[in-house]
Amino acid sequence: MTLNVYLSGEIHTDWREQIIDGAKGLDITFSAPVTDHDASDDCGVAILGAEDNKYWHDHKGAMINAIRTRKAIEDADVVVVRFGEKYRQWNAAFDAGYAAAKGKSLIVLQQPEHDHPLKEVNAAALAVAREPHQVVEILRYVLTGGLGS
Repeated sequence: MTLNVYLSGEIHTDWREQIIDGAKGLDITFSAPVTDHDASDDCGVAILGAEDNKYWHDHKGAMINAIRTRKAIEDADVVVVRFGEKYRQWNAAFDAGYAAAKGKSLIVLQQPEHDHPLKEVNAAALAVAREPHQVVEILRYVLTGGLGS
């Protein structure tokens, strides 16, 4: 069995690399959004032209990023959504909802202090992990049926 796993959410820490490194040797293909913050924010105006109004600047970028995000979520078997400590990631919540609506297996990665604000998102998830290594162990178990590395 091969898994396609989309790693969505927070871009300010190395959680994606921890999961990818921990899953070496497993039959998993990973995908992710563009994690270069400036490129992600400015892709719309860089490609389609400048905007004087910040709303339209952001809107153009969001639409272009949505092409990648929708494709990746649709192709995914499992969607992992990370909610970080520092920023409110509205886009991550949207990705989690979109994945749930598409019937994707959803794993949320977040700290206990976000349990209450994310209660609806967590209710749609099949697992809520606290650490990247827990996500790796879930993926390992799904693929091999075994516990531990």
